[in-house]
Amino acid sequence: MRIAVVTSHPIQYNAPWFRFLAGNGLPDLRVFYLWTSGVTPEFDRGFGRNVSWDIPLLDGYAHEFVPNWAPRPGSHSALGLWNPALRSRLDAFQPDCILMLGYNYLSCYRLLFSRRNVPLLFRGDSHRLVLREETADQLRRRWIRRVFRKFSAFLYVGKANRAYFTHHGVSDERLFFSPHAVDNARYFSAIEQAAREAVRWRAELGIAPSRKVILFAGKFEPKKRPRDLVAAFQKAGLRDVTLVMVGGGEQEGDLRRDAAGSADIVFLPFQNQSEMPRTYMLGDLLVLPSHGPGESWGLSVNEAMCLGRPVIVSTHVGCAQDLVHPGRNGLVFPAGDVTALADVLREAVSSTDRLTRWGEQSREIIATYSYTQASEGLFSALASVRAAAVA
Repeated sequence: MRIAVVTSHPIQYNAPWFRFLAGNGLPDLRVFYLWTSGVTPEFDRGFGRNVSWDIPLLDGYAHEFVPNWAPRPGSHSALGLWNPALRSRLDAFQPDCILMLGYNYLSCYRLLFSRRNVPLLFRGDSHRLVLREETADQLRRRWIRRVFRKFSAFLYVGKANRAYFTHHGVSDERLFFSPHAVDNARYFSAIEQAAREAVRWRAELGIAPSRKVILFAGKFEPKKRPRDLVAAFQKAGLRDVTLVMVGGGEQEGDLRRDAAGSADIVFLPFQNQSEMPRTYMLGDLLVLPSHGPGESWGLSVNEAMCLGRPVIVSTHVGCAQDLVHPGRNGLVFPAGDVTALADVLREAVSSTDRLTRWGEQSREIIATYSYTQASEGLFSALASVRAAAVA
């Protein structure tokens, strides 16, 4: 089948999957990008700096960039992607099916509500872990149900995402499991070198080998609640433990003021993709304390688990029900509850042997959240769509 993928821009998590698909069953796949961010330096609102990923994002699969005529290009709003030529580019490719990764943009709505005979698939990661005000939720639900009627099949990435689709009227027979994944092979192969680099990095930072390291890696922005983590770390009163905050963003100034005077809190700048394996290995434990509906999955958790790291996440993180098994490879705490976060930090670092076991379990769990499993879900959806067309 000739499969067209329509997505906003090259993303470090999706590009390796496209390469995998092209080499494992979909040689006629073509990706239509609506924006150039990721391969050209663009200002990242979350990090508060220009970002261009330093791993190959366009190798190994067919792709093209559709000119974006939006006055303010970006994925930050529905108005940020306006690509009038998208329909003609797709028609020239003549796909048998179109997979859309996101739809809340002008170009995607134009595609959805134009008449065409090509079946549409959707893969998303939204959830309802944070409930909205009832009236607003009802109006939103009606609109999303109308949009979802345009799709023939849906790929869900996890339990919370599946519940979101069923809430919006998607029947079981149109749902196919295609788990969120990162390039597991890249991280698995990097473990030994990353461990050596992390040891040297610790020494450079003056962190003694005997100290445990709690790691936050991401954007210093409100939805990720890095200030909750700093406050909980201070409240926990841990001994021989260092908190390392890796990243940047709008809350960096507040975070540094919150941490002022604490020698046990270390700030490190943004690390690009090639540097992430050693970054995760620097920590003994990854924490993602996000609050609100914005943390649709949390792919940093996948990455850390590939490197054998235990994880702590809040109840608002989309992957919590799938990847974090309390007492087996980490812990989950109520989002926004600093006291509860302090408690789980104390519990997690109280046993070095248990942290090691949790890390081993993380690698075992994440092995089944790979591009292989994600692709199997897509292939099942395509087979279903094909069978329906024949019938």
